[in-house]
Amino acid sequence: MSRVEILQSADQAAPVVGEYARQVDQDGTFPTLSIGALREAGLLGVGQPTDVGGLGGSLGDCALTVHRVAQQCASTAMVLTMHLSGALVIQAHGSEAQKRAVATGRALSTLAFSETGSRSHFWAPLSSATRDADAIRLDAQKSWCTSADHADLYVWSSRPVSADGLSTLWVVPRQTEGLRTKGSFTGLGLRGNNSLPIVAEAARIPEGNRLGADGAGFDIMMGTVLPAFNLMIAAGSIGIARACLGATIAHVSGPKHYAHTHTALRDLPTIRNYVARMQCATDSAHALLIDAIDAIENGRPDAMLRVLQIKAFGAETALDVTALGMRVCGGAAFRKDVGVERNFRDAQAASAMGPTTDVLYDFIGKAVTGMDLF
Repeated sequence: MSRVEILQSADQAAPVVGEYARQVDQDGTFPTLSIGALREAGLLGVGQPTDVGGLGGSLGDCALTVHRVAQQCASTAMVLTMHLSGALVIQAHGSEAQKRAVATGRALSTLAFSETGSRSHFWAPLSSATRDADAIRLDAQKSWCTSADHADLYVWSSRPVSADGLSTLWVVPRQTEGLRTKGSFTGLGLRGNNSLPIVAEAARIPEGNRLGADGAGFDIMMGTVLPAFNLMIAAGSIGIARACLGATIAHVSGPKHYAHTHTALRDLPTIRNYVARMQCATDSAHALLIDAIDAIENGRPDAMLRVLQIKAFGAETALDVTALGMRVCGGAAFRKDVGVERNFRDAQAASAMGPTTDVLYDFIGKAVTGMDLF
């Protein structure tokens, strides 16, 4: 499927995603119907090969699809990002049945990396995987896992069983005995993404559920997950910024706001100045996203630098643009119907997701001054 066709499919699913966005945010409910619309359009397999039921799209196609979805509902975009990231790992290292399940959307996947002990340093898990008779026993305290109660397959990280290295990856069915989620998600933003802690207590899985070699988790995280996750999270952030820009323009261009002077907000030079800043920032971030996609897809030598830059810059842009949107729309911005306050809340998350913006700036500084990242 071509990029144009994939994005046309995303646009066709957008009305359903947009229809439920406010309810998902208000009630903090998982966007089941929105994910269903994406599944129906084949978009849960956008980055998967056609021979297993996917659309045959590239990593750039995944990111641009997330960008379109995020303009409608950031919670749905977050769920999609985690699924597409997990599906890429499964596609590279999973079984044929697992590959087909995630590519066709029969199984929703997610990443189960974050832990209390290593916080945003997701590449360094503390959870254990040990041989237990003819199985692998998992014990863990996972801190944040999107779609925790709804994903069918977790792409799970642990310490290696016996090999050297920081981590090993596994595909773990959610219904595995010994797994349980804790609490409910009542976050500031992304309220429908069902991000919860997961506890594993003597959860047993077949050793054949390992993704890649024992001890090779770090390499898979850096080579497969990091580029995909950073690109899609950035695309989601920029989509939030784009949505806020649109809502702000609609508000200031609406009916006359000052009856005594017969003028609208857009008649004020200060308002136009702020909107112009929002437009420039959003367009700049989008341009960097397109360049990052080009760098990754064409194997440019600056690809890793762009991978690091795009998540940091996308997250910062969303924070800046949505803050300006709140300022421009004034008291009206606090109303749910304007939409800006939801964009503002949703924008807060990306900078705190590992690698955090502060960690990324450190990595970028190391990269451009010729230092090793780790």
